[in-house]
Amino acid sequence: MKREKGIFITIEGIEGCGKSTQAKMLGKYLGKKGLDVILTREPGGTEIGNQIRKILLDRKNKKILAVTELLLYAASRAQHVNEVIAPELAEGKIVVCDRFSDATTAYQGYGRGLDKKMISVLDKFSTGGLVPDLTIILDLPEKVGLERAKRRNREMGISRGEGRIEEEGLVFHRKVRRGYLKIAKDDQKRVKVINALRSMEEINAEICKEADKLIKRNFQ
Repeated sequence: MKREKGIFITIEGIEGCGKSTQAKMLGKYLGKKGLDVILTREPGGTEIGNQIRKILLDRKNKKILAVTELLLYAASRAQHVNEVIAPELAEGKIVVCDRFSDATTAYQGYGRGLDKKMISVLDKFSTGGLVPDLTIILDLPEKVGLERAKRRNREMGISRGEGRIEEEGLVFHRKVRRGYLKIAKDDQKRVKVINALRSMEEINAEICKEADKLIKRNFQ
């Protein structure tokens, strides 16, 4: 089932929407079908990217400027695309990524208020114009997501090392959510919005259905 170009699927959404869990569940589902799947995430995905991730998510870095934040995400993504995503796609594999370019548009564009055209130009430069074949946005009220994220951080003991974004106010997260929904509205062919208030199994079933449609179009 080799192709010259693989399939690129991204999972997006506000904090606490369950995207990391759903990315893993999708990867497991596709793997059981005998497909060659690579799971990765942003920021991170590479040794350099993981070092940048620590800077971006560390609660101590409260003075980080919005433009610095943007450039660090772009730097991590450039390394990620060149070192991991593009090579795996070239081998015909399915790459499932927890966050990608849409996160930057939602968080730094809509959330921080940075110029979206500038973000688009920077993103094309850092990714070489790579666009996902399918993007799933897990949507739920920002208050619910934020409460889930903070509870998760406490339970996992990562609230000290990470958690900087979760400390932003509700207004910021509301802007991010609206940004994601605007992205989906503007690109309905690529982006699918899924209600993340349901059970993990119900959400997973809908994501897998969308992935199956994409795979069928590409492999048959």
